[in-house]
Amino acid sequence: MAGAEPGARIGELLDRLGREAGPQARETADELVRSVVEFYGEGLARAVRLLRTAPAGSDPLAVLTADELVGDLLILHDLHPEDTMTRVGRALDKVRPYLGSHAGDVEVAGLDVEAPEGPTLRLRLRGSCDGCPSSTQTVRWTIEETVARLAPEIAHIEVEGVAEAPAAGGQPLLQILPHPPADVPGVPPPAADGEPPRWHTLATPALPARDHATRVADVEGNALLLVRLPGNLYAYRDRCPGCGADLRTAPLDGEFLSCAGCAARFDVRHAGRGEQAHLEPLPLLEEEGAVRVALPELLGAGP
Repeated sequence: MAGAEPGARIGELLDRLGREAGPQARETADELVRSVVEFYGEGLARAVRLLRTAPAGSDPLAVLTADELVGDLLILHDLHPEDTMTRVGRALDKVRPYLGSHAGDVEVAGLDVEAPEGPTLRLRLRGSCDGCPSSTQTVRWTIEETVARLAPEIAHIEVEGVAEAPAAGGQPLLQILPHPPADVPGVPPPAADGEPPRWHTLATPALPARDHATRVADVEGNALLLVRLPGNLYAYRDRCPGCGADLRTAPLDGEFLSCAGCAARFDVRHAGRGEQAHLEPLPLLEEEGAVRVALPELLGAGP
């Protein structure tokens, strides 16, 4: 049988590991093999299910690549019909509506597949997050999440161009990280456990039902203010940065939210900017009918 030889080889290697490294290492290796088999088994089952239920006349490859798990398997074995840069371009197209809320845009500056740390994507961020460190972080996290989903072979992302003025030597260079660097002013350092921002899918009932409407959603005990404007959905921490009051009853006047406690006004479409302070924006992505929002460590760290 075609699969007998590789299967026998795996068994031989596991036995050898058990003899040379001991029973505990053998148990760990067995668990690893089971996990890999389950991963591929789920991918194969999903591929069969997708092809069986696809509408007549559908492109089989398009059906398979639209699924994240199956698409990742195709990428892993260099079988995906789209090359890396095509998928990176699609990822950036997905985040551009979010970047627009920060008056920003992003373009590809280059891809170094020979970088020591692995394939490194260089991006150039333009006009983003003027004077707002936490907005800069949410933009970077959103880019990282989206690129990782569509181009998982990218090991490292670097971004040129940030809100702060360039240094005398030229454009500053920031790496996209799971957390903001500890020395960014106004942004608390990451937690000691080093966990990245947690992305959550929001159920439809938690979302504003129409344009110029707001709704508060509870995610892991955190109150998130969701605001729907024509063309986009926005997520902010449900707290006024001026007086600390919640914003769930704040009236929405066009694209401006007014705090009922201190009357401060915030520009919802442009990262929650206000005259004295700004709302705390959260990374949000709308794709294929689903809404996903991230909870970085900075959420809840302010007053």
